[in-house]
Amino acid sequence: MKIVYPACFYPCEEKTDAYTVVVPDLPGCVSEGDTLLDAITMATEAASGWVLDELEDGKEIPLASNIKEIKPESPDGFVSLITLDIEAYAEKYGSKAVRKNLTIPAWLNTFAETNHINFSKVLQNALVEMYNQKAAQ
Repeated sequence: MKIVYPACFYPCEEKTDAYTVVVPDLPGCVSEGDTLLDAITMATEAASGWVLDELEDGKEIPLASNIKEIKPESPDGFVSLITLDIEAYAEKYGSKAVRKNLTIPAWLNTFAETNHINFSKVLQNALVEMYNQKAAQ
């Protein structure tokens, strides 16, 4: 899933060539970079983390505003778009555990409990193995 959000870039007063970046659609999402390229990279990372946290918490993410509706708060600021690749970011950084209910035959449940098998670990290992097989294709 790729998402595009408008972001406001403001030159830093303390550092030459540095920028502070605010993503208005993501409350509290503020980042900074020592160069414009670094600021874009850092803003993309910060926004991706913000969105992934919301998704992992089961919340809906805000829709992106129209870039034409976003105005910088100071005259030296400007607005640009940042692109988030949430799937790539989640693959790299996502790790929040999610509870899943499952159904298995009673005899298999008895076997697993008798042998102190961790259901979550077995399922996780099997899914990771399947993921790795699909990724290798």
